[in-house]
Amino acid sequence: MTVKRVYGYLAEFESASALYKAAEKVRDAGHKKWDCYSPYPIHGLDKAMGMKKSILPYLVFFGGTLGIITAFTLAYTTQVVIYPTVVQAKPANIFTTAAFFPIMFELTILFSGFTTLFGLLALMGLPRLNHPLFESRQFHRATDDGFFIAIEARDARFSTEETRTLLEDAGGTNLELVEEPAE
Repeated sequence: MTVKRVYGYLAEFESASALYKAAEKVRDAGHKKWDCYSPYPIHGLDKAMGMKKSILPYLVFFGGTLGIITAFTLAYTTQVVIYPTVVQAKPANIFTTAAFFPIMFELTILFSGFTTLFGLLALMGLPRLNHPLFESRQFHRATDDGFFIAIEARDARFSTEETRTLLEDAGGTNLELVEEPAE
């Protein structure tokens, strides 16, 4: 016998506009651990959900800054300090940085790209091989024609009765209590 625990409630909505309005109601109810699922992007849904702006641009900026600092340090150390390269009687000092620009550009782009990839994966909690919503009878329609809201049980405001009532009042149909295997 497999022991299961409650993951949360999943409610279906008839259209994108109904999902949008329901998201505003769930946000206004004070829930924090919940998400909307739709087969296509819905303009303004993140605002209706009360989502904050992502910190990813700041991470990418610092990744790019680290890349340019790494490139300058590498080029300066190898070309000026360790093994000065004198070409046509030009000095090998800090003023020869024009020769460093290609590697500085490349490492800035490289570090920014890696920061974007790994930062995005970390912020999204990936890789995750399985999700409790995949066990739902109806969630497979989220990529075809279904509009869903899932409120997680780990939300501080989650209550089996109150959350169900909230989703029903918001226009949710086919409410399902989703369970996940206990670890």
